[in-house]
Amino acid sequence: MILGIHPYIVTQGRGKEAVEFYQHAVQAQVLQVQTFGEMPDNPAYTVPEEAKDFIVNAHLKIGESDFMISDSFPGQPLAIGEQVTIALTTNDVEQTKQIFASLQEEGQVLQLLEATFWSPAYGQVKDKFGITWQITTFIESQSLT
Repeated sequence: MILGIHPYIVTQGRGKEAVEFYQHAVQAQVLQVQTFGEMPDNPAYTVPEEAKDFIVNAHLKIGESDFMISDSFPGQPLAIGEQVTIALTTNDVEQTKQIFASLQEEGQVLQLLEATFWSPAYGQVKDKFGITWQITTFIESQSLT
């Protein structure tokens, strides 16, 4: 089943600043912060030393709503209009696959749907209307911290 949908803000190296800003400005509760430096090593995506403290994912709670923040991958440009994406979370890999397939019709796959260190099925797709979706599967046994 779909667990939720929420905004996902992307910055260029200002993720920690954004977390602190929203924590103060809208009383956001910080549930989790992960940096690029905490990611498992991947020779295809070497993280420059100066970017290891950049945010790969921050999960905040504003009231009853989830709010996510990350920095763009070091060296990857961030075009105007791509600072906010929609994150959709399910608790079923097969449903994640179906939703991902539906959204990619007449759209563009930005990141293949695959297992990651935080999800058994995660991918990014830009739909036919130009909206970027981050689709992830969260299994109850996973920890948010």
